[in-house]
Amino acid sequence: MTPQTDPKDQSEENLINPTLKLALEMGPIILFVLSYNFGDRLIALFDLGEPFTKPIFLATAVIMVATLISIAISWTVTRTLPAMPIVTAVVVSIFGGLTLYLQDDTFIKLKPTIINTLFGVTLLSGMLMGRSFLKVVMGQAFQLDQEGWNKLTWRWGFFFLVLAVVNEIVWRNFSEGFWVGFKFWGMTGLTMAFVASQLPMMMKHAPEDTSDQN
Repeated sequence: MTPQTDPKDQSEENLINPTLKLALEMGPIILFVLSYNFGDRLIALFDLGEPFTKPIFLATAVIMVATLISIAISWTVTRTLPAMPIVTAVVVSIFGGLTLYLQDDTFIKLKPTIINTLFGVTLLSGMLMGRSFLKVVMGQAFQLDQEGWNKLTWRWGFFFLVLAVVNEIVWRNFSEGFWVGFKFWGMTGLTMAFVASQLPMMMKHAPEDTSDQN
């Protein structure tokens, strides 16, 4: 009798280690914060000139390079390029480039607003058209019934828009240093809290495993 191949096994080679995935996602942001906090020392140590006249400009260059390296590593490991990291890399490159070229940190501060707005509008627009783009992106990560995917997509869509509004409030009303710290600690904390709040709903809509039943 010929053994049957589990479709899940066929995609295992395209899966990425969760620890590496987290490192690739958070690495550029962590490097951004570190290069900003140590920016004055690094600029003086290496005698950096234009366009690295302020720590925010050095941090901008660092996150641009780190994001591209993250994408390259992800491609090397999985041979796939997920849509969300690609969109993030494009926006970082455009707004980071404008920040350095025009020597205006407004553009890099707008970057989280633009990215979160794009993701939010895309997810909500998809739901209005009757399609869960979140399921398309994350369908291999975990299983939900259609009602669960619909609820999760709506919620993530609105949450992305909330993050966009929060970013606007913070960078326009607080110091640059506070915004840099909030970009990592605040946004990460809000996202983790949101994810945790969705677990009960996700467990409720997870399909029952009947593979062991006769």
